Amino acid sequence: MNGIQDALEAALRHRRDADELLLIADETAAAQLRWAGNALTTNGSVRARRVTAVALRQGAAGMHVGLVSHGGALGDALPDLVRAAERAARDAPPAADAASLPAPWQTPCWAEPPGGTSVDAFRDVLPGLRDAFAAAGQRQLYGYTEHRVVTTYLAASTGARLRHLQSGGLFDLSLRDGADASAWAGVTAPDLSELDAAALTGELSATLGRPGRRVELPPGRYEVLLTPSCVADLMLHLYLAAGARGALDGRTVFSRPDGRLPIGERLTPLPLTLRSDPDDPLLPCAPFTVSRGTDDLTTVVDNGLPLRPTRWIDEGMLAALVQTRHTAAQTGAPLTPMVDNLVLEGGPDAPSLPEMVRCTRRGLLLTSLWYLRDVDPASLLLTGLTRDGVHLVEDGEIVGTVHNFRFNESPLSLLARATEVGRPVPALPREWGDYFTRMVMPPLRVPDFLMSAVSPAT
Repeated sequence: MNGIQDALEAALRHRRDADELLLIADETAAAQLRWAGNALTTNGSVRARRVTAVALRQGAAGMHVGLVSHGGALGDALPDLVRAAERAARDAPPAADAASLPAPWQTPCWAEPPGGTSVDAFRDVLPGLRDAFAAAGQRQLYGYTEHRVVTTYLAASTGARLRHLQSGGLFDLSLRDGADASAWAGVTAPDLSELDAAALTGELSATLGRPGRRVELPPGRYEVLLTPSCVADLMLHLYLAAGARGALDGRTVFSRPDGRLPIGERLTPLPLTLRSDPDDPLLPCAPFTVSRGTDDLTTVVDNGLPLRPTRWIDEGMLAALVQTRHTAAQTGAPLTPMVDNLVLEGGPDAPSLPEMVRCTRRGLLLTSLWYLRDVDPASLLLTGLTRDGVHLVEDGEIVGTVHNFRFNESPLSLLARATEVGRPVPALPREWGDYFTRMVMPPLRVPDFLMSAVSPAT
């Protein structure tokens, strides 16, 4: 073992006024490059540490939970953190969802050191980026790339000793031509060794160089093709609203007047399946629950729960909501904790996005979405903006570009109205790319997407 594990073991021995104690240590190493106007502007790497302590104390009226976290050094700081968590538990009212920690288990990699990264992670990206700058000409490239490695250690007084290393890379690229013509692409992968930045820039350049006209269209309902990135942002909003706790409290689109959960209801006529799997080969993620706070989706007392493949929507039917141990006991439903990846698929023989374009008589191809905000949680109504490319499709060809729109839509309603699902591919959500990147999404065709206003944004 090394310093982190030894420090956590020592801190657990400082438990005095808690029946159970849990410690989570996150070691983060990250490297970034940023560019603007066809030139690198910043680069660097950082390391950070954050430790979270959860103290559980049984009282006469129930279980009390104390939560404290801090960043920085280990050593003498950890006993103080443990004492602060125990004081917080003494002062806290009984927690309705509190319970003893899950049954302990251990991962075989517990004793391994934390992972690391540096700007060397971009050695295969830089030649292509240099070529992209040279080929851009009068057009301007903007964007950034990041490689992040987070090693999480979870140790509990019950005997749990868990470790997970999460590696992730993303590449965000915008190409601008003048004041109001732009194109965007985003890529996510555990590492970026196979990324061809010059080829990606060439695709964006071809998009901007496509012959066509500038079209002004009024607000209204349009048939749209949503790229996988657009679908990723929308489905993530759906996933984050799918907690059983919020549904039982009557606060979400999944709430019902009689208090039941809508498991088994049909959400879409398409054979769509929305699923998560910690062992997905494209999207590996932590095989156990890591919760640094309690909300509608997770609770700190569930830290260390083993995770398994879960279908949230199965062939168009709602199969599960995100359940903690507390809500699963309330509802009698299976325990289905949140998993840190998401896949949407619609069955075999799905068309590619270009094939869907060729089958479009008239519609709009949306490249990416931005500034999504909740309007009505009861219907999951969102508002947001299109960004970096709205293209007019007529008779199977892209014939022009359109200004940006503000839209009002619900991801759940979109699934119910969608008429075609395409081939799923790894997708980076444009707005959520710094939070949730492990997604595989298809393009979707929606016949009556509501563009509520023309946006002046460029």
